[in-house]
Amino acid sequence: MSEPLVLGIETSCDETGIGIVRGNTLLANVIASSVSQHAEFGGVVPEVASRAHLSAIIPALNEACSQAGIKLNDVDAIAVTHGPGLVGSLLVGVATAKGLAVSLNKPIYAVNHLAAHVSVDQIEHGEFTEPLIALLVSGGHSSVLKVGNIASDITPLGATLDDAAGEAFDKIARVLGLGFPGGPEIDALAKTGNKDAIEFPRGLSKSTDLARYPYDFSFSGLKTAVARWVQSNPSANLADVAASFQEAVVEVLVTKSMAACKDSGIETLLIGGGVAANSRLRQMAQEKATERGLQLRIPRAGLCTDNGAMVASLGASLLREGIQPSKLQFSVDSGLDVQEISDRV
Repeated sequence: MSEPLVLGIETSCDETGIGIVRGNTLLANVIASSVSQHAEFGGVVPEVASRAHLSAIIPALNEACSQAGIKLNDVDAIAVTHGPGLVGSLLVGVATAKGLAVSLNKPIYAVNHLAAHVSVDQIEHGEFTEPLIALLVSGGHSSVLKVGNIASDITPLGATLDDAAGEAFDKIARVLGLGFPGGPEIDALAKTGNKDAIEFPRGLSKSTDLARYPYDFSFSGLKTAVARWVQSNPSANLADVAASFQEAVVEVLVTKSMAACKDSGIETLLIGGGVAANSRLRQMAQEKATERGLQLRIPRAGLCTDNGAMVASLGASLLREGIQPSKLQFSVDSGLDVQEISDRV
């Protein structure tokens, strides 16, 4: 069988993403973001996001087909995110995908947004051939996963008990008077600061915590500590605060994911999700992976944030593995578990 040509549709939050892949080869990746519409509110407004998807999805679809040099009828299958995410946003993508599947008579795959963040690295570094540990870090999720087969076997090992890493970046960015989203703002400011200037707490890193929560995360205490420190030190160097805060987050993420590799005997670590674009996270992960003889896989920054290419990539993996497509009765699921890689009900 030749490599499948798959159209991917992603509308879980504030990016309207349309991607087209042939196997692991990326042909098009069009993203229309509504982040500027949410910036004045300091976070994503669900109704605003849904309306933005409605306006952007057809132009993005047309642009992706133009970039890929294909017609819609050329695709072998359609993949769409059906969870987790914002219900209204998910509905726009799912309704569009179902309409295309019916009108074109093509199979449809309802796929998991989180699994797609892992799968997209195959576009960058080739097909997964061995089990791996995945550190998935984004605005809403911070998880450590054991991936045996991206199409059928994902086991959660740890997750955040409160704020996700991306949420912590957004909240501390507001404390520091920076813009939204906070991750890129703090990353840029931290480059001019001293990461060792302030010793902020590392959540769930004490020996007693590690015994109970070896791969879990907690960033709420760190967030509170930074906010109180800034309040008590009004003339502080904000670049030092940003760098020290970022170091506390990154150190915990890297240390716990490396521990998962060691404990499971797995020699490949993959980092995915929007926070994977953070320069300090990428740097520290590479340094530690080299020290420990681990293979590190991180997709380029443009594939870390929400996009249609990651959805198309997972759809292509499902096709290669012979997984049956979804039935049209599937619905959106805002709290979809990562182990539910695709909906085949």
